[in-house]
Amino acid sequence: MLTESDLQRYEQDGFVVPDFRLSNGTIESIQRSHRRLLTKYPQFVDYCPTLLSYDVSFLDYARNDGILDMVAQILGPDIALWNSSFFAKPPKVGSRTPWHQDGEYWPIRPLATCSVWIAVDDSKMVNGCLQVIPGSHQRRELKNHHVNKAAGLALPLELDADEFNESEAVNIELEQGQISLHDVYLMHASEPNQSDQPRRGMTLRFMPTTSIYRRDIEMKMGGSALAQQRSLFLMRGRDVSGENDFRVRSIAHS
Repeated sequence: MLTESDLQRYEQDGFVVPDFRLSNGTIESIQRSHRRLLTKYPQFVDYCPTLLSYDVSFLDYARNDGILDMVAQILGPDIALWNSSFFAKPPKVGSRTPWHQDGEYWPIRPLATCSVWIAVDDSKMVNGCLQVIPGSHQRRELKNHHVNKAAGLALPLELDADEFNESEAVNIELEQGQISLHDVYLMHASEPNQSDQPRRGMTLRFMPTTSIYRRDIEMKMGGSALAQQRSLFLMRGRDVSGENDFRVRSIAHS
């Protein structure tokens, strides 16, 4: 469980690294699952934005009671998993993730998500760990972003330079098996992996079921395939909104 100090830090800074670690067996299982994914879908060597659309077995890692307990402390007892991604960052070729806020991409209304970031390898400055600007979530608003079509980027949207001060950034360095949790409005980024070591990280995206995953908004945002194929999974409690669609979809078999 998150301590009172952890919860205060999450509220103040927008992220927290709890005193929690996944077992070596779980990490080895995630690595095997990732290798299986790449064997079947080699195009995801650097980044897979929707794991569960291609291999629903990754859902097992989101069922970890320790993780769900912590997420429930932040979001409340009624929570759904609406996405999982894999940021692989292979040695020497791992992409840069530009400064952004996750909520700029997501059709969730009201906008609310706690992201769990799992270090499948050690995640350090040298191999492109997550960088965040503490407290940048507090105003609960999305800042201006623009499209950046430069090569070598994992994501296309980037915060306008006058919307943040990069000198305030801190690195979230994690050992293999550790996790961090961060808020939907938190400004964050990561540098490319220019080291000889991989920097694999898996994300689990949870939302309170007082919010609705709006597929109509996703369509307007240009994500028509994902709007039709992304699955939501009720992990704890009930769908308070009564409007979320929990039918399981699969891009891989559509």
